[in-house]
Amino acid sequence: MAASAPPLDDCLRLLRGERDEQKLAGLLVAANVCRAGDADAVRKVYDAVGPRFLRRLLNTGLGKVEGGKEEEREAYLRLALTVLAGLARAPEVAADEGVVSIVPLVAEVVSKSVDPAITEECFELLSLIAIASEDGAYKFCEPGVIDMIYLQISNLPDGSKCIELAINLMQLLVHKLKVDNMSVEKLQGMTSMVTCLARLFAVLHTAVKFDALHMLTALLSQKESPLHDLLRSMPASIWESHIRVGITAILQNRVVSSEKLHALLLAECMMSILGEDWLSEDCKIQDTQNVLPVDKFVLLVLESARIEVAVLLNELAYLKYESSKTSETDEAISQKQRNLAILFSLIERIVKMISNASSSEGAPNQTICESTIMQAITGLNETISLVLDFLQDAKDHGQRKGDDLLAAARIVGSYLAEAPYACKEKTKNLLDFIFSIEGQDESRPFYSICFMLPMLSQITMEPDGCRTLASFCGYKAVMDCLVKMTEQDGIDNGSMFLACDTIINFMSNRKSVHIPVDSCFIRFLNALVTWAGML
Repeated sequence: MAASAPPLDDCLRLLRGERDEQKLAGLLVAANVCRAGDADAVRKVYDAVGPRFLRRLLNTGLGKVEGGKEEEREAYLRLALTVLAGLARAPEVAADEGVVSIVPLVAEVVSKSVDPAITEECFELLSLIAIASEDGAYKFCEPGVIDMIYLQISNLPDGSKCIELAINLMQLLVHKLKVDNMSVEKLQGMTSMVTCLARLFAVLHTAVKFDALHMLTALLSQKESPLHDLLRSMPASIWESHIRVGITAILQNRVVSSEKLHALLLAECMMSILGEDWLSEDCKIQDTQNVLPVDKFVLLVLESARIEVAVLLNELAYLKYESSKTSETDEAISQKQRNLAILFSLIERIVKMISNASSSEGAPNQTICESTIMQAITGLNETISLVLDFLQDAKDHGQRKGDDLLAAARIVGSYLAEAPYACKEKTKNLLDFIFSIEGQDESRPFYSICFMLPMLSQITMEPDGCRTLASFCGYKAVMDCLVKMTEQDGIDNGSMFLACDTIINFMSNRKSVHIPVDSCFIRFLNALVTWAGML
């Protein structure tokens, strides 16, 4: 250590000099000091040179300062980046306001550089700054910074060190930046991140396509956030069309199931943010010809989801009822249940989209044709039949508790709300069991009954539907469900009206069924009085 002290002292003396020539000479020595990895020495070097001179050196390298030859500017740029990257290896220095402030300048270097070595140095430096502090990460959200970095990525050679460093930086930012408390200005930076990732997802045909897919799902699958509001307000943007192109490429090609699930999750996120009709909107973008017609895109997403659901239902049934129980089996079941929930949510949104399309058939803005709607309905009938078979399997094995069973009840209820007489016999035989299903955190059935109310309010308009409900005293469960609704905070008036419609229809057909009056009616009437007082 004693032998290395004089060079450090000489370096610091030069860096503190008044003339630029002294500082430049000091930086040449400083590069070696930084590579040695002595954090205390690195801090002393940074304090001696100061961020202002390093910023000026970067500006000179970018040609923003008059004077100097082209080769000199490039040398200044390389020196500044090398020293900054070395200094930023000390987290304390990387988190300093002076270093954080140069992020936009380094991003500009990335956008203009044609030298892989310089680009690599930039990405290493930017990653160190992003890791070191929250301020460093959020600096990337300033206007234009994301665009300068991301738009260059599509030009980087596949498999190169540059692309590896770039992807690592992108992933770091995606997982570190939190949008909940961002200013509007920084949220604009996040929307730039989404639009840039969407373009990469559409136009690239390398491993980066899958990286972009994963980052998009991470950004867009968060619960309702200010980012979603800003994305919805963006005028005539092609980012959503780019995502359609990327999803199409994933679903049409032979890729592993996990990547197809990610693509389907992204489709569900888009429908959640922009509305169910996003799936059936017509789109045209100039920089790619790979845009499926709307009808084919709708069927592609639906059929892909249906295939994955069929596989997952079969695998779940085997793991739950036939395979030996181990900790690995439990984890596999949990993962498949999470994937199934995503697919059910997507199919539920497709059901709503098909319902909207059916009700607007013949309208001038109708984008999918009648034959597509009929194909979709046929496919949905088959899938709901498979879900009912899954519930029958659970019934046969005495299983009625679990979030996967509750999710199955929900998707069945959502579809039967639009097609109440679909899968009529299977539904009739399983309705009693569906009414007994409990979620993992429920102490008694509630949500499973709520999910069936839209269908029940329709089938009880006919005597046959009333007889089905009376066959297992299901009307009592509906009454108890309504009573429980009035005991909760924030009453769902829509579900209350559906429960009332069901009971009114049921009572109107009382000549068709024998209904013994007992205490459940008293509780039901008291709950109606309570509810009326809240309206």
